[in-house]
Amino acid sequence: MDNNIYTNPLITRYASKEMASIFSQQNRIKHFRKLWAALAESQYETGLNITKEQVEELKNNILPINFDKAAEKEKEVRHDVMAHVYAYGLQCPMAAPIIHLGATSCFVTDNADIIVYKQALELVRAKLAGVMNKLADFAYKYRNLPTLGYTHLQPAQLVTVGKRAALWLQDFLMDFYSIDNLIKNLKLRGLKGATGTQASFMELYDNDEKKVKELEKRVIAKMGFDCAFTVTGQTYTRKLDYNITSTLSMIAQSAYKFSNDIRLLQSMKEMEEPFETSQIGSSAMAYKRNPMRCERISSLSRFLITLPMNTSITASTQWLERTLDDSANRRIVMGQAFLAADAILELMLNVTDGLVVYENTIKKRIMNELPFMATETILMLCVKAGGNRQELHEAIRIHSMEAAKNVKLKGKRNDLIDRIKKDPLFAAVHDKLDKILSPKRYIGRAPQQVLELLKEVKPILKRFANAIDLKGSVNV
Repeated sequence: MDNNIYTNPLITRYASKEMASIFSQQNRIKHFRKLWAALAESQYETGLNITKEQVEELKNNILPINFDKAAEKEKEVRHDVMAHVYAYGLQCPMAAPIIHLGATSCFVTDNADIIVYKQALELVRAKLAGVMNKLADFAYKYRNLPTLGYTHLQPAQLVTVGKRAALWLQDFLMDFYSIDNLIKNLKLRGLKGATGTQASFMELYDNDEKKVKELEKRVIAKMGFDCAFTVTGQTYTRKLDYNITSTLSMIAQSAYKFSNDIRLLQSMKEMEEPFETSQIGSSAMAYKRNPMRCERISSLSRFLITLPMNTSITASTQWLERTLDDSANRRIVMGQAFLAADAILELMLNVTDGLVVYENTIKKRIMNELPFMATETILMLCVKAGGNRQELHEAIRIHSMEAAKNVKLKGKRNDLIDRIKKDPLFAAVHDKLDKILSPKRYIGRAPQQVLELLKEVKPILKRFANAIDLKGSVNV
C-alpha cells in the first residue's frame, strides 16, 4: 500500500474482499466483454453477417483483460468504453470489426452495472440471513429472561431479553423482504440504442421488428436475466439506483438501532459486545471496555443512510433522454453504498455471534424498579380482600415517595416492599409478596411473541441454510 496517497477506508479497513472484488474493474469489464460476446452471438443467431469463428474468438478471450492497452487508448480518445472496444479488438482481431455493433456505450455500462449490483445484492442478502439466524438463536435462548423495558429511556414495564432481540430481528426481517423483492424484480437495461428507440438495430435488421425483439430477448437470456426495462432513454431509469440505495439504507437503519441499543445496554452493564483478550478499550483508561464494534456499526450506518438523498437527486436531474452528470457520481456512490452495507453486516455477524448477557446485573436492576411496578397488583389484591381502594392508593403513594427519596437522595436501595410489609393496611398480601415480586409475572406474552416471530423467520433461514454459519470479521 502506498502511504503517500489517499486510500478508501471502506476497502482498507471495513468491507470484505468478496464485496470489493464484485466492484473491481476486473469484474465490471469482464461483464462488458460477456455482453459484447452475447450481442455478437445473438446477432449471428438472428442472421446478421457475423461468423461463428468471430463469436468463438470473443467468447474465448473474455479473460485475461489487457487493461494496459485500454488505459493507453483512453488517454488518447477520452472514452472508456471505446478504449475497451479497442483493447478487446487487439485480442480478437478476427472479431474486432463487429464488436459493439449497433450498440451505444450504455449497452455495456448500464447492463454491466445491473449485473454487478445483482451480485452485490445477493451477497448482502446472504449476510443479512446470517445476521437474522444469529439474532433468532439469541432471541430464542433468552425469550424467558425478564429485563427492564424502557420508554423515553426511563424504566417502564418488563420485557424479556429475547423479546428485545425480536424487535431487532423483525427490523432485519423487513429489510430482507425488501432486498429479496428487489433482486427478484431486477431488470437489465437491454438493447435500446442511443436514445432508447432501438433505431440502430432496426437499421441493422432492415426494419424487421420481430428480429430486433428476438435479438434483445436472446442477449438478456444469455446474461442470466428474464427481462429488461420496457422503455429507457439512453440509460435505464436512475430511480433503480435510488431503490437500491434506499434498500441498503433500510439495513443501515436497522443496524444503527441495534448498535445504539447495545451501546446503551453496555453502559448499563446489562449486555456487552464481544471483547478480545488483548483488546484495548482506551489509551488513557486501561479498565475501559468500549463498544467499538457497535460504535463502528453506528458510524458506517450514518454514512449509508445519507446516500439515498444523493441518488434521488441524480434520478431527478436526468435531462430528457440522459445527461452525463450522473456518471462520476454513480461510480463513487453506488460502489460505496454496497461496501458500507457489507462492512455493517460483517460487523453485525461478528457482534451477534458473541453477545454477552449479564443476568445478575439485569436481575438487580429489575428488583430496584419492580416494587414500584408491583404496586398496582398489590392494590388490586388488597381491595379484593376487602380494603378501601382510595385509602390503599394514598398509602402506596406515600410509601412510594419515601422509597424514591431513599434511592435518589440517600443512594440506598429501594425499600418500598419493606415499608408495605410493616403496614397493616396491606396485611392481605404480606404472605404473597414473594410471588407478587416474581419478574416473570410482568412479562406478558413476550416469550410467545418471540416464538411467533421465529416461526415467520424459519422459512427464510431454511432457504439460506448455507449462510447460517457465516462469521463476520473485524479487520482492525
